[in-house]
Amino acid sequence: MCLILFALNEHPEYRLILAANRDEFFNRETLSAHHWEENERIIGGKDVVSNGTWLGLNTNGRFIAITNYRDPSRENKNAKSRGFISRDFLLSHRDTKHFIDNISIDRKAFNGFNLLLSDDGCN
Repeated sequence: MCLILFALNEHPEYRLILAANRDEFFNRETLSAHHWEENERIIGGKDVVSNGTWLGLNTNGRFIAITNYRDPSRENKNAKSRGFISRDFLLSHRDTKHFIDNISIDRKAFNGFNLLLSDDGCN
């Protein structure tokens, strides 16, 4: 199970405290958090298979975390990688509401997920 734990504005020095795990198949190659070569403004881990991420941020103050939500009765083997959602948000200049509206329209293209995102630097 994927988990994200966070505390916002609960510490005098750190606005955001975050802990997360990535519960995925062990044989799926990943890279730990780093500045992405294709866009140095993005920092996050990377799923080498799909070039997406489960957790990332960029220098414009965007933050995103995504967890899987497994429902074997609805699992689509041909679904798009959920990591694309994170990658696209970090690369996008669209406001968050517009981005979420588009995901809502296209959500059936992905297997289940939970999403946490911000475009205001966690203010």
